Amino acid sequence: MGTVKVQLLFCEGNNHFPIFATINFTKTSKRQMKISGFTYVRNGIKLGYPFIPSILSLLPAVDELVVVVGDSDDGTREAIAALKDKKIRIIDSMWDMDLRKDGKVFAQQTNMGLAEITGDWAVHLQVDEILHETAPDRLREYIEKANHQENVDGLLMPFLHFWGDFHHIRNTRRTHRYEIRAFKNIPGIYAYHDSQGFRKYSSRENYLTGENGNKLTVLKTDVTVFHYSYARNPDLLNSKMHAFSRFWHNDQWIKENITDKPFDFNEVDMLEHFSGNHPKYMNATIANQDWKFDYDPSRSNMRQKDKLLRLVEKRFGRRMFEYRNYILFTPKK
Repeated sequence: MGTVKVQLLFCEGNNHFPIFATINFTKTSKRQMKISGFTYVRNGIKLGYPFIPSILSLLPAVDELVVVVGDSDDGTREAIAALKDKKIRIIDSMWDMDLRKDGKVFAQQTNMGLAEITGDWAVHLQVDEILHETAPDRLREYIEKANHQENVDGLLMPFLHFWGDFHHIRNTRRTHRYEIRAFKNIPGIYAYHDSQGFRKYSSRENYLTGENGNKLTVLKTDVTVFHYSYARNPDLLNSKMHAFSRFWHNDQWIKENITDKPFDFNEVDMLEHFSGNHPKYMNATIANQDWKFDYDPSRSNMRQKDKLLRLVEKRFGRRMFEYRNYILFTPKK
C-alpha cells in the first residue's frame, strides 16, 4: 500500500482554485511461479528405458529440467544432449556400486537432482514414466490451485502400469494406484526409501540416519502417469533385473533368484486389457516393438488373500488396506 499527493486545478469562469488530494494505491508485483522438473538415468539405452520420451513429455510442463546422468557407457548422455533444449541441465554423477541395500542408490540420485532445481514446485518422473501430451496444462492448473493451499504439500497422480506389452496393464494390490510426482520445493523433502515417493524430514542429518519422516499432504489429480517399466523386450528386462537387483540384494541372492532366461511376463497375478491412447512420445517405441506377449490368465499367481480382497473391492468399490505413502487433503467445510 502507498500514498501520493496530487494537486488538481478546479476552474470556474475566470477563477482557478487549487485542490489537494491524497490518493491511496496498492503496489502489486506478482512474481511468476517457476516449475522445475527432475529425473535421473544410467545406461538407459542398454537397458531399454524410454528415457527420451519421458524427458520430452515432461519438458512442456516445466520451466527447467534437471537430468542426473549416471556414468553410462551406451550413449545415454549424448542422446539427452542431442535434444539441445535450453530447459535441460545435465548433472553428471557416479553411481556408488557398493550401496547395495534397499535401493538407496536410486534415492541418492533422485535427491541429487532435487538439490539442483531452482523452482517453487518440483515435478519428478522416473525415466520409464511418461505424461500424455494433454497433461502439462492440467498439471499447471493443479499446481496453481495447490500453491494457494497452505496445508497442501504436493499432488497425487494416478498410474497406469503396463505389463508385457502396450496393451495390458496391471492394476492389482501389488501395484501402486497413486503416487506423489509433484510437490512444493521446500526444505526437508527427500526421496522415500528407493525413491518411489517422497516424505518430509526434520533435517537432512536425520534423514540420512534413518528417520521415517512424515507423509506429504496432497491434492488428488487426474493427471495420469503412464508407467512402462515392464513393457520392454523380455531380454532387456532381464538385463535390467540383473543390473538393478544388486542394489537390493547380495551376490548370493542374485545367483539363486536371477536367471539368464528372458523375463516371463505371465508370472503375474492379473492383467487387464488397455485400449486407450498412449502418449504421442511413445509412438515410435510402440511401433518398434520387437517381441510378442500372449497373456495366459490361467497362470495367475495371485495370492488367496488378494483374491478375496479383490472381490470386496469389486463389490464396494474400495481397495481395503491399501498402502498409502501420502495424506489426502480434505478441505475444511
